[in-house]
Amino acid sequence: MDGTPLGDGTRAVRAGLPEPRKYEPTLPGPVFAAHFHLPGEPTGPYTYGRDENPTWTHLERAIGELEAPSWPAGQHERTVVFASGMAAISAVLFSQLTSGDAVVLPSDGYQALPLLRERLEAYGVEVRTAPTGGDAQLSVLDGARLLWIETPSNPGLDVCDIRRLVAQAHRGGTLVAVDNTLATPLGQRPLELGADFSVASDTKGMTGHGDILLGHVSCRDPERAAAVRRWRKVVGAIPGPMEAWLAHRSLATLQLRVERQCANALLLAEALGGREDVTGLRYPGLPDDPSHPVAARQMRRFGSVVSFVLPDRARADRFLDALRLVDDATSFGGVRSTAERRGRWGGDAVPEGFIRFSVGAEDPEDLVADVLRALEEAR
Repeated sequence: MDGTPLGDGTRAVRAGLPEPRKYEPTLPGPVFAAHFHLPGEPTGPYTYGRDENPTWTHLERAIGELEAPSWPAGQHERTVVFASGMAAISAVLFSQLTSGDAVVLPSDGYQALPLLRERLEAYGVEVRTAPTGGDAQLSVLDGARLLWIETPSNPGLDVCDIRRLVAQAHRGGTLVAVDNTLATPLGQRPLELGADFSVASDTKGMTGHGDILLGHVSCRDPERAAAVRRWRKVVGAIPGPMEAWLAHRSLATLQLRVERQCANALLLAEALGGREDVTGLRYPGLPDDPSHPVAARQMRRFGSVVSFVLPDRARADRFLDALRLVDDATSFGGVRSTAERRGRWGGDAVPEGFIRFSVGAEDPEDLVADVLRALEEAR
C-alpha cells in the first residue's frame, strides 16, 4: 500500500485477519480450548482458557483496527472483548474506580446504569448524574475520577460534544469513557476525539444480526487496557469462542449494513416528520434535529435508531401490532427492523407512547410504506 488510508468497507472486510499461510483459511475457525500445551515456564501467549484465546485475539485486533485506524501495527491489544455489553461497561467502571472516587454518569443513559449506580455506591464510589444534552455533565464534573458519556443517548438520542467534554475533563485529571453502541466505530471514533475508553455492546450494530451477546472496550493507554483485561480475568466475563468467531465474521459486512441502515433511518425520519400524530421525533441526521449541529461535527454517520412519540400507550400498542415488516423487540442495530414501546420496561423517563425504532436493511420503500400504513391503522 502507498499509505493512503483505507476506506471503511475495505477495512471492515479485512480487519483482524492473520497473515496469509498456504493452505490455511483466511479467517481461522474458532478455537475451543480450556487449556493449552504448556511445558516449562508459562511464557507463551495462550496458557488457560479464561486468560486468552486465539479467536479473541483476531477479533480484538479487528475491532481495534476499526476503533483507531491510526494506531501503529502491534498496538491493537488495547481492545478487550467481553461476554456482553454490560460486562464491558462494568469492566471499565470497576477496574478504574475505587472507594472515595467520584464518577459522572448520564441521567438519560442506558436503563441498566442505575443498577450499576447501586453497586458503585455500595462500594463507596460517589455517583453524580446529569443529562447528555447541552453538555450538562460538565456542571457536575469537578473532582471526578471518571466521566461516562453516552452519545447519542439511548433512547432519547441527545448528543453531547465529545471534544469539549474530554478537554475539560482532562484538564482536571478526569478520565473519559464513551458508550459508542448507537454509533459504532463507523459512525464516530471516540478515541480519535480524545476519549480514554470507547465501549460498546457489540450485541447491537457491530454484529448486526441479533444472534450474539458480546461487548468490547478499546483503550487509548495500554496500561488502562491491561487493567481492563485483568478485570475480565478476575470476574471471568469472557466471550465464547463461537460467539467471538461469529462476531468477527459479521464485521465483514459492517460497512454495508451501516450504510444501508443509516440511509433507511433518514428516509424513515423524513417520512415521519410531516405527520400530525407523531411528536417528539428525534434522529441526529435530520438537519432540524436539536442534536444535529453537534452530531455533524463529530459523527460520520448518524446511526440506525429513530425515536418518536405517539399520542398514548394504546395508540403505540396498536401501531406496533399493525407492523408487518418490523419485529417488536428490545434490541437495536440489526439488519431486521425492530421497534418497541420503550415505556413498557419502566426504566426510562419517556412518555407512554414513546417508540424506539431500530431501522434495518430492508428496501426503504417497503419499510416506509409498512410504517405509514401501520400508523393509519392505529388511529
